[in-house]
Amino acid sequence: MKEKTWVDRSLSLFTEVRAGEGGTALLLAANLFCLFALYYVLKPVRESLILSESGAVVKSYAAAGQALLLLGLVPAYGAVASRVSRVPFIGLVTMFFASNLIIFYLFGVAGVRVGVAFYLWLGIFNLMVPSQMWAFANDLYTKERGARLFPIVGLGTSLGAWIGAEIASEVFGSLGPYRLMLFAAGGLVVCLLLTLWTNRREATLAAANGGELRVAEAERPLSKAGGFQLVLAQRYLLYIALLIMVLNIVNTLGEFLLGSLVEREAQRAVATGAAGGLNEAAWIGTFYGNFFANVNLLGLLFQTFLVSRIFKYMGVPAALFILPLVALASYSSLAFFPALGIVRIAKTLENATDYSIQTTARQALFLPTSREAKYKAKQAIDSFFWRAGDLLQAVVVFIGVRLAFDTRAYAMVNLVLVGLWLWLVFAIAREYRNLVPTDATEKAAA
Repeated sequence: MKEKTWVDRSLSLFTEVRAGEGGTALLLAANLFCLFALYYVLKPVRESLILSESGAVVKSYAAAGQALLLLGLVPAYGAVASRVSRVPFIGLVTMFFASNLIIFYLFGVAGVRVGVAFYLWLGIFNLMVPSQMWAFANDLYTKERGARLFPIVGLGTSLGAWIGAEIASEVFGSLGPYRLMLFAAGGLVVCLLLTLWTNRREATLAAANGGELRVAEAERPLSKAGGFQLVLAQRYLLYIALLIMVLNIVNTLGEFLLGSLVEREAQRAVATGAAGGLNEAAWIGTFYGNFFANVNLLGLLFQTFLVSRIFKYMGVPAALFILPLVALASYSSLAFFPALGIVRIAKTLENATDYSIQTTARQALFLPTSREAKYKAKQAIDSFFWRAGDLLQAVVVFIGVRLAFDTRAYAMVNLVLVGLWLWLVFAIAREYRNLVPTDATEKAAA
């Protein structure tokens, strides 16, 4: 029997890792670390530009525009995926987004107001590119291996988000938004190199174990079925899509509440001289840098110590119940104590749970699906249906502004949506049990 390497033994501290599995899991985690560190470097850039140029209400409306853009981008993504094998396809998508950052840099230093456009772009980037990388991980792993190793892969997400936010909070004031864009463009090239390394490693291991047929199958372009077509054809995928939409309405309404309070506090701090010499944009950027750092540190702790144990003892479907229960407690608190400090604490806990337990469980839902579902349906769900939640959230904000909703009213809307969210989790858990073997069956097969 093949012996474990030091990497396998080290990663076994977090979850069950068998001989030879640690290297690929570590590379996938490193890739997600890179992507999420870059995203969290860019996230305060996004907040600073749009809030200082346009304000929280325009930010909420701009989020809806991403859903409209994705109506065209998702079919285009699927069409290219049907013609190009997976590694060249991932390379094309990654370099496309890297080139976009260089264009934003050139416009920004020329004095063009890019806040809304960059907000739209980053909202698409942060869904399409990580979704693609998780699809790659789903493609590499069987359901059994993925359920064991995804908690390690997800560590890259949590650690990258934390480190990226820390970097942003430290250097935002000195480097400014546009030089950070160039830094992120270079980082995307590093992510692509990690993908190439991972693919070569898995192909070598598969060939050594007589898996040439599986390698050849994985490198073929996908069938012609589109992402939206796949989602509508399978109830399991449709429930996941609806879950993502409702989840994002709740999350984005919470972000709107936080952004509104931060905007007002920044104006007050600058007007009273309490901003320490920072202008409004810098104060907002610093606040969000610190906020994201706290969120992601807590998310990292959850990912490190909780996710693998929740998967092992409760299962993937049960893990989906944790975030809506956290949201239920958070928005119940906000309905009674609508202050910036309370909103910040509630969103810190909610986002940390989302970025660790919820994200890893959501990715694991695709392990028992087809390759087409992993790339195309997953991309449609993770991008369009996510942003469709933004579109519906913008409708809520539009109505709320005209009806003079306060923080309490928005919190009550979210509480109603959390009830729908919990029903969808029950429906997904039922479909998941019908789709995959029971634990007893899996153990017998092993």
